[in-house]
Amino acid sequence: MTSTQVKGAAARLHVSTHIRQALWTGDLLPGQRLIVQDLADQLGVTRSSVREALFDLASEDLVELVPNRGASVRVVSVEEAIQITECRSALERLCARKAAEHANDAQRAELTDVGTQLRAAVAEEDIHTYSALNRKLHDLIIEFSGQAIAKRQLDRLNVQMVRFQFRLALRSGRPQESLPQLLAIIDAITAGDPDAADAAIETQLASVIDQLRLTERLPLG
Repeated sequence: MTSTQVKGAAARLHVSTHIRQALWTGDLLPGQRLIVQDLADQLGVTRSSVREALFDLASEDLVELVPNRGASVRVVSVEEAIQITECRSALERLCARKAAEHANDAQRAELTDVGTQLRAAVAEEDIHTYSALNRKLHDLIIEFSGQAIAKRQLDRLNVQMVRFQFRLALRSGRPQESLPQLLAIIDAITAGDPDAADAAIETQLASVIDQLRLTERLPLG
């Protein structure tokens, strides 16, 4: 143990935050093993801090702990992804309604700017940027809603969906199909219309579910 090693609760949080971020960015893949010693060395923490963080993440269904085999990133099935998206829809519809009711002028302008960037990304066939902007839009709506409890639940759900979200964005024609849906969400919120915002989110996530059902026949690989 070195004098610069992070310890205690701070170390535990450091490890779990690092793993969550790696899941968001795709640096960690479903089924990938999580080696305690490697993580301890990489992050400058104790092995016990890594183990405690892995238990925390397992309780959130992000990590799977198997006796005598250690830890790995949990694999989410297509059916589970559909159920997660159904839960997301209920929470995000609430957030969209609240954002439409409470967003200020600066926040509405930020959403409008994201819409402009989404159009440009589709026109330029920049799938990586489009996927990132799609996620940013949903994050902003949740933030602008002021629904802190919904945000905590959605953060937990969404991190399990990163693999599916990015792969769906790569599917031929998907950005062109989903762009009008995303723009409808932006239009409804910036117009201050909670009913339209609710309906637009429902339509967009229903489309995601349709694509996930297709995935059952066309595996993501």
